[in-house]
Amino acid sequence: MKLGVSLPQAAPYRLAADVPVFAAAAERIGYDSLWALERLLAPVDQSGEHGAYGIPDLPWPDYYDRVSDPLVTLAQAAAVTSRIALGTGLIPAPLHHPVWLAKGLASLDVASGGRLIAGIGSGWSPDEYAAVAPRPFRERGKALDEFLDVAGVIWGPDPVSYQGSVFELAPSRVGPKPVGAIPIFLGGATPPVLRRVVRRRLGWLPNVIPPDLIVRMLGEIREQAGFAVQCLVQVNYSGTVEVATSRRSPYTGSLAQITEDLVTLADGGVDHAYVTLSDAVTDVRALIDAAEKLHEYAVNAGVVPRGRDLAGQIPNGGPTREQSLEFRPWLPTSSW
Repeated sequence: MKLGVSLPQAAPYRLAADVPVFAAAAERIGYDSLWALERLLAPVDQSGEHGAYGIPDLPWPDYYDRVSDPLVTLAQAAAVTSRIALGTGLIPAPLHHPVWLAKGLASLDVASGGRLIAGIGSGWSPDEYAAVAPRPFRERGKALDEFLDVAGVIWGPDPVSYQGSVFELAPSRVGPKPVGAIPIFLGGATPPVLRRVVRRRLGWLPNVIPPDLIVRMLGEIREQAGFAVQCLVQVNYSGTVEVATSRRSPYTGSLAQITEDLVTLADGGVDHAYVTLSDAVTDVRALIDAAEKLHEYAVNAGVVPRGRDLAGQIPNGGPTREQSLEFRPWLPTSSW
């Protein structure tokens, strides 16, 4: 399994100093990928439908009001690295004009020498939609599909054109083009997301789901799809203290205990996972130390090989926006 780590893209970390230092350190340690998320704002009113993750009244994480732009953050990382993959984890595509977002992703892929992995989703915040989205929140599924269609056109050979229900692109030349096929992973675990993954032959990016359940779902998705759906898991880690095994929730406890979750994912056929460590510590030196320890635990547990050569490790054989598959209805075989 490939293993990545998130960049420190929110205060108290220093964007100008800490992102490049950590990115270079992660590549030196041997990580396969670096990740940045997108969060536009944090509403003052977080009651009712304004709660975090679409959960009524759930408070938003404190740092969500100061998250740097993911493409800018990844460009910083690209400037000080040469081999490690760079991922968006994730960008709510419907918050953007699809042509602008497709062009921005292609530009980052070119600037990094073809190292981009695009993690995208539909988003869950009606406040972010109200602030910037071209379509209303209720049309987020349609907007996501339109972005995927537009990106496939924009990233293809010129001249390009597109006629949709909302956007129109007259025959044009639009560059730069990606270095190669940009792997696309869709975030979420709802039936529409899983159907979209299968229908478009994309990768799946789940988070906040216990590792054993991810493994079970992945097996069912692959069986329904009839092909080896690529799976990339976000592990959001927020503590460093060991927790009694009987009380431990997934992705909590010490770094050694988190490694147990990574082993479950790797043994269950997950292709790639990345861990967010920056919520657990607030200093870049401590963050690098934690990243070193986690990677060593992962090596010792057999999650990743020791001394992996990162050169050429971008998943060229993974899911791309150009692939298509005859639609098959999603038929879950369990109650999840």
